[in-house]
Amino acid sequence: MSFERLRRAALILLVLSVATLPAGSTVLVTVDEALGLAFPKCEIERETIFLTKQQLASARELSGESVTRALTVRHVARAEGRLVGTAYFDVHLVRTLEETLFVVVKPDGTLGRVEVLSFDEPLDYLPREGWYRQFDGEALDADLQINRAIHAVTGATLTAEAAMAAARRVLAVHEVIEQQGRAR
Repeated sequence: MSFERLRRAALILLVLSVATLPAGSTVLVTVDEALGLAFPKCEIERETIFLTKQQLASARELSGESVTRALTVRHVARAEGRLVGTAYFDVHLVRTLEETLFVVVKPDGTLGRVEVLSFDEPLDYLPREGWYRQFDGEALDADLQINRAIHAVTGATLTAEAAMAAARRVLAVHEVIEQQGRAR
């Protein structure tokens, strides 16, 4: 199979994994709603990036989390030509079912927002909206951990850990992509 066909197949699989949810899924915010809320009056460009094995390893090392998907789709928002932020969608398992988080990285490399788009686990395992605001302004450092910069959640431990891993993973992937851009 040619690289172009493999790339196209991978892109289709990623789009389908984000766009199609199981019948029991609870969709809290759609992709378009999330982008509109995060980036009002902005031009949003969708970018598809394929991370090399070296970039994946760098992202794993930076985040301390599992980073296995070479295919990365991000949405870069600009207002009047000025970078406003970059959004990523992270789909992962919480306990046995999936959650999709919308993660915005600000131009300075810190988190702008973390928002739940869909949650397949029982809603009792979902922290309150205010809990996710703790991520706002956080950087990828040793303090971005549960019981450090981010408070734990009783009754939603696995969800909190999954959100933390997603935030660290997105920040690391973002940094790796930005390093590549600066190297050009």
